[in-house]
Order: sequence, then structure tokens, then C-alpha cells
Amino acid sequence: MYYNNYYWGMNLIWWILWGILLLWIFATPYDIPGQRKRKDSALQILRNRFANGQITVKEYEEAKKLLINESTK
Repeated sequence: MYYNNYYWGMNLIWWILWGILLLWIFATPYDIPGQRKRKDSALQILRNRFANGQITVKEYEEAKKLLINESTK
């Protein structure tokens, strides 16, 4: 259906712009507000603190032993 440079009632440039807009809306990765996220485990938080230098090796080993003992009970 080609009527004097119009395609189905819209100029071709508008179809292209709508396509780009829809692609941008649905293909852009972003976090959805209110979406449930998996919380870090206690061991993962401990590893992160150790990697950031917030705790020493001794504190890390002691806490790790406690967490492992608690998880096996």
C-alpha cells in the first residue's frame, strides 16, 4: 500500500523512528525497580570484606570457621 510517499498512513521515517524507539525501550538492559534480588550469603559478604581489606587474614579465617560450623549444624 503505497500512497504518495506514505506507508500505511505514516511516512517511512516515522516507521523507522518508532522501530528505533521500541528497540531502545525493550533491548536496553536495566534493573527493574522493586524486583527481588538474591541476597549475598554470609560467606560471600565475608569474602568481600576480606577482599576490600576491611578485615585481616586471622579475622577472616576465624569467621569462616564459625560460618562453616554453623552451616553444618
